[in-house]
Amino acid sequence: MDSLDRLEAESIYILRETHSQIRRPALLWSIGKDSNVLLWLARKAFFGRIPFPVVHVDTGRKFPEMYAFRDRYAREWGLDLTIGDCPPVEEMDPSLPPAARSAARKTEGLRRLIASQGYTGVIAGIRRDEQAIRAKERIFSPRSATGEWDVRDQPPEFWDHYKTEFPPGTHVRIHPILDWTELDVWRYAAREGIPLVDLYFARDGKRYRSLGDQDITSPVASQATTIEQVIAELEATRESERAGRAMDHESEDAFERLRAAGYM
Repeated sequence: MDSLDRLEAESIYILRETHSQIRRPALLWSIGKDSNVLLWLARKAFFGRIPFPVVHVDTGRKFPEMYAFRDRYAREWGLDLTIGDCPPVEEMDPSLPPAARSAARKTEGLRRLIASQGYTGVIAGIRRDEQAIRAKERIFSPRSATGEWDVRDQPPEFWDHYKTEFPPGTHVRIHPILDWTELDVWRYAAREGIPLVDLYFARDGKRYRSLGDQDITSPVASQATTIEQVIAELEATRESERAGRAMDHESEDAFERLRAAGYM
């Protein structure tokens, strides 16, 4: 068993544990590479038929290629897809910097969707190596009923022993690929032949390394036009994965504030 086999087995175990222990979970699908890998793992875990809803919290500002990808694979993979809308940016906390304020729409959109659909847990494709505050997460992460996260009040997770029972009213975030790295995601996508949005591959010397909304995401310099070239590029670069995300450059605590409020 190699490292990708081990990661796959752990993630599938977490997904099956979620189905067994969480009353009404949903799987978040942002159409990015991480959530595509997560979706692939969920299909493997349940033999091609995911037994819970797949949710896209739609800001209405994604790239056209992402919407085309979503609609195609939701149909081809027979997903039980739920699409949630987001409120306008004018309703968000005005003290947030502009890009973080725009990103906060997803938090509020998810909160409203959870309330309307009664989800008691959501499965998200975040990774510890993406961003410092995400490194503090747990696999099964309790939240308040409205989604707030207290980073100082989390259950210990030793030797893959997960706490999956929480008091009534607790909302749970589940992170099956938390231990994966960006390179793990790409190597696994290459091994499995997982479809990805073509914005991840270079055109005119640039590609998107991390996909978000059109107005707050920028491409980075790259010549990688194939998945093998992307992997080789990542093995050599020292640039941050989120270098093209505007909100990561606005203020030191903007992302931490978003996460505490329930951002994915």
